[in-house]
Amino acid sequence: MPNDYFEETKQTNLVFWSLGQMLKGAGYAAAFVIAIGLALWAIYLVGLLLPEESRQTPSPFGALDAPYVAEGHDLA
Repeated sequence: MPNDYFEETKQTNLVFWSLGQMLKGAGYAAAFVIAIGLALWAIYLVGLLLPEESRQTPSPFGALDAPYVAEGHDLA
């Protein structure tokens, strides 16, 4: 008695295998994207726990606007 109940050809078997591999990769990609989203959401929630004063401090990027040379110098 043959074991091939559905009488799959080699081509059908290959199509099912390749479809399974593509779905497996899509599942891995979805899990990766969801993990990144959860990490960003966790960072956001930690930011909400910070006191209000920490949100009103000046931006640390303001130092990038500082002049390169002190005023009164010949190069300024």
